[in-house]
Amino acid sequence: MSLHREELGKAARHGRIASQPPGGSRPRAARIGYADGPRLRRALLAACRRGRRSRSELNRINVFPVADGDTGTNLSLTLEAVAAGMAGSRERRADRVAASAARAALLGARGNCGMMLSQFLLGFSGALEGRARVSLAQFSAALAAGARSLDAAVGNPVEGTILTVVRESAARAVDESEGDGAGDFADAMARVLETARASLARTPDLLPVLAEAGVVDAGAKGFVEMVEGVVGLIEGGEEGEDAAEVAAGADAHAGRSAVGAAGHPFTHGSKRYCTEILVEGPELPGERAVRAALSEGSEELLVIRSEDVLKVHLHTDRPQAAIDYCAALGTVVAHKAEDMLAQFEAARDARGAVRRPVGVLVDSGSDLPEAVMRAHGIHMIPLLLIEDDRTLRDRVDVTPEEFHARLEEGESLPTTSQPPPGDFIAAFERASADFEVVVAILVAASLSGVYRSAENAARLAPHLDVRLVDSEGASILAGLLALKAAELAEAGAPPGEIVAEVRRIRRQSGILFTVRGLDRLIASGRVSQFAGWLGGVLDLKPVLGLAGGGSVKAFGRVRGARRARKLILDTVAEAIPPDAKRFRFGVIHAAAPEMAAELRAELAARYEGAEILVAPITPVIATHLGPGAWGIAYMLED
Repeated sequence: MSLHREELGKAARHGRIASQPPGGSRPRAARIGYADGPRLRRALLAACRRGRRSRSELNRINVFPVADGDTGTNLSLTLEAVAAGMAGSRERRADRVAASAARAALLGARGNCGMMLSQFLLGFSGALEGRARVSLAQFSAALAAGARSLDAAVGNPVEGTILTVVRESAARAVDESEGDGAGDFADAMARVLETARASLARTPDLLPVLAEAGVVDAGAKGFVEMVEGVVGLIEGGEEGEDAAEVAAGADAHAGRSAVGAAGHPFTHGSKRYCTEILVEGPELPGERAVRAALSEGSEELLVIRSEDVLKVHLHTDRPQAAIDYCAALGTVVAHKAEDMLAQFEAARDARGAVRRPVGVLVDSGSDLPEAVMRAHGIHMIPLLLIEDDRTLRDRVDVTPEEFHARLEEGESLPTTSQPPPGDFIAAFERASADFEVVVAILVAASLSGVYRSAENAARLAPHLDVRLVDSEGASILAGLLALKAAELAEAGAPPGEIVAEVRRIRRQSGILFTVRGLDRLIASGRVSQFAGWLGGVLDLKPVLGLAGGGSVKAFGRVRGARRARKLILDTVAEAIPPDAKRFRFGVIHAAAPEMAAELRAELAARYEGAEILVAPITPVIATHLGPGAWGIAYMLED
């Protein structure tokens, strides 16, 4: 559904948007008297599917508060996080489904629209607390609570945005729950959609910058698309009857970019870097205190706290100062700072769909934490585990925590395999929907056939601009390199410069690890039977690493875990010059969270202010190392 200024004017004057049946000529849906956990989950997933389909159109019309063409991408990534948070759930209680969706939205929120959606869902879920199933009146009251929560979170609210549409939609839901036939979700949601459409059509009348560009508000349209998804589910089944219409219309006006017509990026405010920070900790301050601390020199400031998680979004010219402040509050799990001027210039020059210039793709063996990948929009292709007649996708069908439990229990373990070229082509195409150029940073070609499979895929898809980078590493070392590539892309660096810088940094970075026992390494052919026997008898711990080119290098064997730890930390210290100013660490473990926590604390004490990522080793690597394995990667950027 693509709405342009001339169409909006006619529709608003003649009342077509407000009065048209939500499903057109589709038959009336069956009466729905309550929502329990499964029903709410299906509705939320339908909303996520529909909202994500509108990505291209939302990017095209995104001119407020900054004309940087990323609202569709940000909303899509947020909704992807919500859907992932509910994947596989069999929860029967409505309140728990709502709570899981809200937390997933908070952890995965990107951009203004994502933050606002997560705030709305937190208010919505809070109002459902204690309810296993809800009536229409209770559901409507929760929508109203979500709208109030959103209004209260925005310091300088602007009408004609998602704020207006959410508030008016929630008010209509409350009205419907109090009128005749008040118990029917099907009729009520149809009327809510009417109001949402009409409210969206009025956004240009409330916000002049939209009228000048001839578009509706992108964030508000995204919310309406989500409501469309729910009503489509009610009236047409799991996918809704209008899925083909949405897919066909997504790029119908791709050549008429409102972003491209804008004269400058900052239609509201002037700060250059869109900064987001995710913090975890047991004693985080309240939202009001954080807002007060960050308000000076910032715009579009949104702060959300839920239990042990704090999420901050702001536009600023000093992103590092905001990151440093948050680091003093707790553990900064993820952060990003995107140059909106660079985004605007890229979007303004776009031909066809508005996409970012450069994006990053990794394989699941990178061990990048989920929060970091979501914060930077990094795409991932899962490696494969083969178990009997089943193929499992690494980090998708089996999580590191689930797999580590199997390791500890001594269960039979699967073999591993690289994705076939067809899987890589599909991953390249998904990433290319968001980015003009995809930089793929992959596990060392010397360790796996992953890189070779990716090369074959790139040759079979010459229409896609994919730049392959052999990380000459694995695990969190490859992940740190991918993170650096994403940051360079966000700062506006061209793809050739990104590839060259990643390769330069790799030459002065490394990873070291050790294992509890040698049986898994022996099974994978990494050490000889004799070495395994000797290590078991004498409690010798091998300290291994990856040298240049990705080859495995032995740094020594020591007796006991404590000496292995000292050797690794001392070797890392020798690799970092005393005058180095820019370096980062990654800590990985397989069923050894206590060791990972100790290593993180020791690195933090030795290298004050250094960024340290901590992650469980992904199944496809953990199966070769066994339980109790751990390691440290370092990335030197100077």
